[in-house]
Amino acid sequence: MVDRPLTLMAVHAHPDDEASGTGGVLARYAAEGIRTVLVTCTDGGCGDGPGGVKPGDPGHDPAAVAAMRREELEASCEVLKVSHLELLDFADSGMMGWPTNDAPGSFWRTPVEDGAARLAELMRRYQPDVVVTYDENGFYGHPDHIQAHRITMAALELTGMTPKVYWTTAPHSMVRKFGEVMREFGADFDEPEQTEAGEMPEIGLPDEEISTWVDTTQFADQKFDALAAHASQGENIFFLRMGKERFNDLWGVETFVRVRDTTGAAVPENDLFAGLR
Repeated sequence: MVDRPLTLMAVHAHPDDEASGTGGVLARYAAEGIRTVLVTCTDGGCGDGPGGVKPGDPGHDPAAVAAMRREELEASCEVLKVSHLELLDFADSGMMGWPTNDAPGSFWRTPVEDGAARLAELMRRYQPDVVVTYDENGFYGHPDHIQAHRITMAALELTGMTPKVYWTTAPHSMVRKFGEVMREFGADFDEPEQTEAGEMPEIGLPDEEISTWVDTTQFADQKFDALAAHASQGENIFFLRMGKERFNDLWGVETFVRVRDTTGAAVPENDLFAGLR
């Protein structure tokens, strides 16, 4: 037995990703006495400014936005009871194709080995038993999400550590349900469609390909409140408009694909720490 707590490390791209992507598991495992470590890779400076002002528009100050989002991130972590917050503080790269992708200091422009070396230091310090990040496409193609995936997998190689590794995902059944709810609330939602070749959509996976379904129903209120802490970001307002009951119905389960494992725990599983306790 090792003389340290079981540890979950979640590697996310921006402030607010921790709440939308893994708020439920962060809250659940913190409540179960597991040490939760959140690594946020960028400063979020390409997010919305006060009043919803967009990057590149008059009045958008990336440094001020980053400072505001750091305060929101800290508030979110307090809601989710995150044990340790670590900031890599690379510059937010913005959406794919934005000029900010290639700005000096942007996360997307940073060599993978540089980001991986910094993350590897944190892995050696915290010795995570479970690591969660995005898939190769960053879930939906955001450059910073893709880079977070790349440095996480590279850092694991650097350290030689063998934690259970998971990538966040969404079942296609949930993607469809989400689209129905968005349309109900009058929001635009273009549901991913199959390609002419019959390939599956890029967002999410068929339900049967998802290895891990974690029930976070009891912690949905915390997830909702963590998103509310990031209220400066317009994309979160839709979720807040649902109200907690509808939000819980939609997001009461968080889903993952297990990509590395040495425990031999059977899949499908309902616990990221299956085989570890």
